[in-house]
Amino acid sequence: MSTPTLWHNPRCSKSRETLALLRQHGVEPTIVEYLQAPPSAAELDRVLKLLGLEPRELMRKGEDDYAGVPAGNHRAELIAYMVEHPKLIERPVFINGKKAAVGRPPEAVLGIL
Repeated sequence: MSTPTLWHNPRCSKSRETLALLRQHGVEPTIVEYLQAPPSAAELDRVLKLLGLEPRELMRKGEDDYAGVPAGNHRAELIAYMVEHPKLIERPVFINGKKAAVGRPPEAVLGIL
């Protein structure tokens, strides 16, 4: 069984709330500060599949870097852009085994404990 992981941004209130909620439920995830250590393209692709999302659905459209997102829906190209610009990745993302959830709202992660 793999250790639960949280793609975390400590400056984000939803990310902090999600971490606190997990801890309240006895879960101490491996914390990955994805802005400093972005996921690889393969890892991001795996997590997108676990989430059941396409790359654009996990992008923060209000970020300045969104203006440069490649046109079209070529999955590998969009994932590569997200790896290069990790601010675009919605946060937080909680991965627990073969399940994943975006912590928006934070309680959304409770369904995969």
